[in-house]
Amino acid sequence: MTDSEFKQLTLARVANLIRRRELSPVELTEAILARIDRLNDRMRAFITVTADHALEQARAAEREIGGGHGGPLQGIPISLKDLYDTKGILTTAGAKVFAQRVPEEDAAVVSKLREAGAVVVGKTNLHEFAFGVTTINPHYGTARNPWDPERIAGGSSGGSAIAVALALGFGSMGSDTGGSIRIPASLCGIVGLKPTYGRVSLRGVIPLAWSLDHSGPMVQTVEDAAILLGIVAGYDPGDPYSQAIPVPHYTDSLTGEIKHLRIGIPKTYFYERVAPEVDAAVRAALKNLERLGCEMVQVDLPSASQQRDIFLQIALPQAYTYHEQYLKAQADLYGSDVRARIEAGASMRSIDYVRAERAQLFMKQECEAIFKMADVIVTPTVPIPPPRIDGLQQPWGADSEIAVDSLTRFTRVFNIVGLPAISIPCGFTPEGLPIGMQICGKAFDESTVLRVAYAYEQETRWFERRPPI
Repeated sequence: MTDSEFKQLTLARVANLIRRRELSPVELTEAILARIDRLNDRMRAFITVTADHALEQARAAEREIGGGHGGPLQGIPISLKDLYDTKGILTTAGAKVFAQRVPEEDAAVVSKLREAGAVVVGKTNLHEFAFGVTTINPHYGTARNPWDPERIAGGSSGGSAIAVALALGFGSMGSDTGGSIRIPASLCGIVGLKPTYGRVSLRGVIPLAWSLDHSGPMVQTVEDAAILLGIVAGYDPGDPYSQAIPVPHYTDSLTGEIKHLRIGIPKTYFYERVAPEVDAAVRAALKNLERLGCEMVQVDLPSASQQRDIFLQIALPQAYTYHEQYLKAQADLYGSDVRARIEAGASMRSIDYVRAERAQLFMKQECEAIFKMADVIVTPTVPIPPPRIDGLQQPWGADSEIAVDSLTRFTRVFNIVGLPAISIPCGFTPEGLPIGMQICGKAFDESTVLRVAYAYEQETRWFERRPPI
């Protein structure tokens, strides 16, 4: 198998090859580890590579297959953002404070992945404590975009996005508090799904802001997202935020048929102040959806412009609550940018927190009204192409908004309301940089989100274009 052919493999394709015994889990894992060894020093996708552990898992998977056993992910190499607890394996959250932290048990999601037969090849790089959108990590290195290493990979799940884009595994679990799955997915040209709040357990995931955190898959295709979500979703009595909602067979929704579905297009905010190449790509994608039989419906989410204030008033106090003990003892070990954000939470007023929660409720009500008119909402994932590492603090457009501040403008809204949202590739800039489209759905209706995303993906097949590295 050539390097080009290897990079075209998807999780679903690998699962079929292994199931038919046309691909050895051991040989596959060895090939993945060799790619990581060759690329990681430059790209900084991984903090910890679990080579010996992964090979041991792969050999066990191969034995089980030989005995006629195995789960849906049997022998498939994947990675985990380094804030998922892994028993006996370093879990740093990208922080120097946790440089020696080794959990005694797996996170709930990790347990499910292992039960399904997955081979964990390592823990991926992230913005320190998941509190940032660049994955420029002062402790573990700068994660670099696989399409142009002089640009950011996005964050906070930047390492996971790189690992998927460069075939350093066939899926990765990320986390998303303000866009941290969808932003790097968009900037790196992959698929990233933030499920409904409460759909996937957060037990054993180091928190940023517990009422906004989401766990979800990062993969090459929508089918792969449906497969992984079906494995990790479900009620967990050990997670107080988990919801006992039945989990459907998500792959059943991937029919390619979306005629008469109503696509909500926000008439304000989400299509304002967008880079021309991003705007053109997303509007072309909307025409594709219309040709596939969808009905375009104008909708409005008036409170979207308040998303930054609502998010900060909720997220910062919650983040400070978790970090207070560590800041008191080891504040000097924090990166300066993350420390400043967290410490800001200590001085926020309780009345502002309550007002933000009330505004959050109004935003949820606005979304409920939208979904009486539309089946999904479609927007750009981020308003600009991947910015250069040395250009993050520079204004990018006609106004004074700097590049790094623009990245969360369209994603944070759907953390505040807790609704499922996916980012899928929808084109490339003239310079060859990926562009992402965001599709949001009703609470616990990931099936419709996946259905629309899959139909568009199969029509356009942007996922077949892989980074040159």
